[in-house]
Amino acid sequence: MGDRHELQLTLSSSVPIIVIETHDEARFLGMLTELAVSSTAHKYRPLFRWSITDGLQRLDLDLEPQTHNAKPEDVLKHIRAVTSPGIYALLDFHPYLGDPVNVRLLKDIAIGAVARGQVVVLVSHELKLPPELERHSVRFSLRLPDDKARSKIIGALIDEYQQANRHANVEVDEQAFKLLVQNLGGLTHADTERLARHAIYEDGAISGSDIPAVMQAKYDLLNSQGVLSFEHDTANFAEVGGFRALKVWLAQRAKALRSTDNAGLDPPKGLLLLGVQGCGKSLAAKAVAGIFGVPLLRLDFGALYNKYHGESERNLRESLTTAEVMSPCVLWIDEIEKGMAGGNEDTGTSQRILATVLTWMAERKGRVFLVATANDISALPPELVRKGRFDEIFFVDLPNAAQRAEIFTIHARSRNLEPAQLDLQRLVHASEGFSGAEIEQSIVSALYAADALKQPVGAKHILAEIKRTRPLSVLMGERIAKLRHWARDRTVSAN
Repeated sequence: MGDRHELQLTLSSSVPIIVIETHDEARFLGMLTELAVSSTAHKYRPLFRWSITDGLQRLDLDLEPQTHNAKPEDVLKHIRAVTSPGIYALLDFHPYLGDPVNVRLLKDIAIGAVARGQVVVLVSHELKLPPELERHSVRFSLRLPDDKARSKIIGALIDEYQQANRHANVEVDEQAFKLLVQNLGGLTHADTERLARHAIYEDGAISGSDIPAVMQAKYDLLNSQGVLSFEHDTANFAEVGGFRALKVWLAQRAKALRSTDNAGLDPPKGLLLLGVQGCGKSLAAKAVAGIFGVPLLRLDFGALYNKYHGESERNLRESLTTAEVMSPCVLWIDEIEKGMAGGNEDTGTSQRILATVLTWMAERKGRVFLVATANDISALPPELVRKGRFDEIFFVDLPNAAQRAEIFTIHARSRNLEPAQLDLQRLVHASEGFSGAEIEQSIVSALYAADALKQPVGAKHILAEIKRTRPLSVLMGERIAKLRHWARDRTVSAN
C-alpha cells in the first residue's frame, strides 16, 4: 500500500485533525492536491492551503490567496464559520498551538468537523499537539524512499541533466551508482533528490569520488544535535603498530558489514577494546572504519550529558537513529565506562543511558558496527559486557619488543626520520614497559631537544627522553597488573 492510498484512506476516516511531521512539504501538498482533484463529484471537497505569509488559498483551483485570513486566529474562525465540506492544510502552525484561543478554536472545529465534512491537516517539521486535541487527531507519515525509489530518482535526475545540457551523456560508474543508492538511504524524497542532483551536476558523472561528499552532506542533515562527530577519511592499520589478531578478525567480517548479500552471514555487531591507557585503542577504533571502508561516527558522551542536561536519553536515541540511517558505518564510543557510571550528581540519568544503549544493541536493524573502548573494566556494568552484547572483547596490552620496534618505525617515518639510523634495538630495549603513546612522545620531545641544541635528531636524544620518563606501567603498576590478571582468561589478545 503506497503513501497516496494510505493518505486517501486517512482523509476518508472522518478524523477531524491529521498531523504530519515532514520536511517534504511540497511533495505532501502535491499528493494532497492530486487526491483532491481526482475525487469523484459526490465526494469532492475543496482543498485549501494556509501559511502565515500568504493567508488562505484554494489549491485545487487557481485562485488568489485570502490575505485577510493570514492571522492564525482569523483563519480558524473562518474555518469554524464555514458549513460546507473542505480540507484545510495549515502549514507550520506549531508555534501557535501555545495560544489557548487557537487550541479552543481547533477543538470547536474538530467537534463539528464530521457533520460538515471538514478535515484540518497540520503540516510541520515537528509538531506536538496539546492533550485536549490528541483524541481528535491521527498522525500520518510519509515513507522514506526505498532502493527502487532512490534508483528511480537518480535516473530521473540523469535524464534531467542530459536534457539541460543538450543531451550530454552522464558518465555512470555502475558500482558508484549502487553505492549512491545505498548511501542515500534514510533520507526524504526531497533530500535524496537534492544530494543526488549535486553529485550529478557537479561534474556530469556519478563516480566513486562523489560518495564521501554525499555522506558528509547526509550526516550534516541528520546530526542537528552535535552529539555525533563524523569523518569519512579514517586511519588505516598501516598507522597502527601491533593488533595482528584484531586485523585478521576484522578482515574476515569486512564484507559482511558492507554488503547485504552475505550468503546467510549475520552482519557483525561490534567489539569492545579494553586495555592499558595509551596503547592505541582509540587509533585502532578509527582504523576499524578504515579497514571496513565505511564512515566513522564518534558518540561524545560529554556533549550528551553537559550540553543537553535533562534531555540526555532523547538525544542519545536521536544519535543512535542517525547512526542507523548512516549505515553501513562504525559507531565509536570512547571510554564508554565514563558514560555508564553516574557521579555524585547523577539522578538516574546514567542508568537510563545504559538502558537505552542496551535496548538499541539488542534491537538495531541497520548495519552499524559498534566499537567501544574502555580503560577500567571494573566501572562497566555487568549487563554491558555479558556474552552476546559484543561479538568479541579484545585486550590491548603494553607492546612487546617487536611491536615497540614497529611503533618506533611508524612514528619516526611520519616525522621524516630514517629508522635505520636510530639504533632501534637500543630504543626497543630501553623502552620496555612503555605504551605506544609514550613511545611517540619520546620522539616528539627528542625533536624539540635536538632543535634547541641545533643538532640533527638521533638515538641519543630519544634515549635521553626515555630515561627521563616514568611510564604509566611504573606509576600505576598495581592497577595495570590487576587489569592484566582480569583480562588473561576473559578476553582475546588484540596482538
